[in-house]
Amino acid sequence: MGNPKHTEVSVARQSPQRPDADEPELDDTTASAAEDEVEADRPAPDRTLWDELRIDPVEIALPAGTGFTLRAYRPARELTPTDVAERDQEDPFLARRQVVETEDDEEVVILDEEFAALSAEEDEEAGKGRPKGRRRAGAEATDADEDDEAADEDGEEDEDEADDAGDEEVPIFLSHRGRLLLFKTPESLVSFVRSGAPNDLSQLDSWNELSERVEPADIAPLDEDTYELDLVVENLRGGHDAWDATLLIEAGEIARDVAYGLRLPAVLDMLSAGSSLDDLDEALRATTNGGIGGFLGRRRLKKIGAQTASLGWRTIVGKISAVVDWRD
Repeated sequence: MGNPKHTEVSVARQSPQRPDADEPELDDTTASAAEDEVEADRPAPDRTLWDELRIDPVEIALPAGTGFTLRAYRPARELTPTDVAERDQEDPFLARRQVVETEDDEEVVILDEEFAALSAEEDEEAGKGRPKGRRRAGAEATDADEDDEAADEDGEEDEDEADDAGDEEVPIFLSHRGRLLLFKTPESLVSFVRSGAPNDLSQLDSWNELSERVEPADIAPLDEDTYELDLVVENLRGGHDAWDATLLIEAGEIARDVAYGLRLPAVLDMLSAGSSLDDLDEALRATTNGGIGGFLGRRRLKKIGAQTASLGWRTIVGKISAVVDWRD
């Protein structure tokens, strides 16, 4: 994926000029080869700084534009989550967009009425061929004998799970008070880092060193850290044959990271295991493996509704866009 992404530039029409006799005119093939040669000769960005400090520059394209930010992964026990109290208070439509119902002391979050309705229809159709009595992943055992046998082990298991959760590396972004800070230029990002302004990454022990050493030239995200969320909905609307597996898989990765780092439970729920969008992600990953797995993945994709997928992703992109703080 290139940087910047898919930006159209208007150029004034000019009268065609006759090329100089001493300079042969380049056709499209020759020009393309020349550009590839320039790219090949361009030195790779120096990754020493980022590798040492374990922080990475990230580029995210959204419908409102493309911006740079920073992301790191650290054990959950070492991080203080971003404070979303002020952000949620400023959102007068939060209650309307997220309706919570309670059934048997279990919360059911309806993220988007139309998306929920379409997902329910797909689940009903898929369930027709499901054997009766089959348990969903993560469902609790209800058999009395099983409960009696496991009662003595519950305490130890809970402690082990808590330890594992604390050791798990989770994403943290350059954010503040529940908002993702996106900068339109590397210069503006570096200026912010050097300014000493409050942000969630400043809790990292490597932050001070970064603020002293980072230069605009260092803000060169790897291809794997460049995400095009602005293209996802349009791609899904193109139908199964047009779906770009790489684009959609990478979109799922950054959406999950942002949802965790910015505390967006609605987005996490939409992408959680067993959801229709998670099924889409799993099927896309299978198609990239080739062989019988790829064949089965393509068959699974055909069963996923394009309308449901595009509507769900439109909601996700909208929720992420709503918590972005654009900086020039």
